[in-house]
Amino acid sequence: MATLLQALARLIPLSDLSEEALAQAADLAGRVVLEAGRPLFHKGANDDRTYYLLAGEVGLDSEDGSSPLVVKAGSDTALHPLSRLKPRTYTCIARTPCKLVSFADDDLDHLVARDQATAYEVTEFEGDDPQWMFDLMSNPAFSQVPPGNLHILFSRFESMPVENGQVIVKQGGVGDYYYLIRSGSARVSRSVGDNKEITLAELHSGQGFGEEALISGEPRNATVTMTCPGELMRLPADDFDSLLREPMVHRVTLTQGAELIKHGAKLIDVRLETEFKEGSLKGSINLPLYLLRLKANTLEPKRTYILFCQSGRRSSAAAFLLTQRGFDARVLDGGLSGLKKSPSV
Repeated sequence: MATLLQALARLIPLSDLSEEALAQAADLAGRVVLEAGRPLFHKGANDDRTYYLLAGEVGLDSEDGSSPLVVKAGSDTALHPLSRLKPRTYTCIARTPCKLVSFADDDLDHLVARDQATAYEVTEFEGDDPQWMFDLMSNPAFSQVPPGNLHILFSRFESMPVENGQVIVKQGGVGDYYYLIRSGSARVSRSVGDNKEITLAELHSGQGFGEEALISGEPRNATVTMTCPGELMRLPADDFDSLLREPMVHRVTLTQGAELIKHGAKLIDVRLETEFKEGSLKGSINLPLYLLRLKANTLEPKRTYILFCQSGRRSSAAAFLLTQRGFDARVLDGGLSGLKKSPSV
């Protein structure tokens, strides 16, 4: 990894990335090995990859009768992507055995844009902890916030010192803030009657809570208690809704959902067990919203999930929770109430 990081740190525009973003780039990088004489891409191709030459020598042929442009690893030319413009203006052929690194165009552009925007925010908030902000950007929830919104988002967070044992939100209460743990830890619990209480999750630095009530408009469905002193960052409900929720909750129609299911997506009914037993969409599994934190680790991380409830409120909250954890979660627009009938999806 150290060798790859050193190589990436010389490439343009990766050379301008922060250490945190460069490490993310290493995770995104694809390795390509070419034998001499093998093509990498052809002139006119409109693919979605960016390639850098790390070892060996390639020829870029414009196919107009002129001599190919030779690119050698380690040269100044090799610090730039090979034939970056699309459609490709050259055919690229390995002249010697070659090693290359590749990125999806969108991944690379998104990474650079976010890192530059985050660096700007850290500069603007002098005296703050830049590491916390960079860590925040690695949270899948924040990776979908448009870079232009980051300044507003950071400026709206309010610092809140907390003590061990302090109750931050209480089950049945009204949702007014979304919280992120900057330092410390907390326990999420739910009262289930007869003075019984179950622990749903243990939360640590970088994790958030409080979104369920803000998205669904329902009372808090759990209590969150600090288990050690620290600091929270809280975001008012209106700012949470416009700056964070909207970019994260992706809705699909019934037709779009059916197409996703053909390609392996799974339906999840986030209503209560009693509601699920009364009838649901064919092929769905039941994972009530209040149990989602506890059961999320049982889901397949690479599968797409289509969430639904009666109206779409609870499924929107569930989608936010899963997206925070890196899942590809969609919401069935309008929920069951939006369907004129309950078809077999």
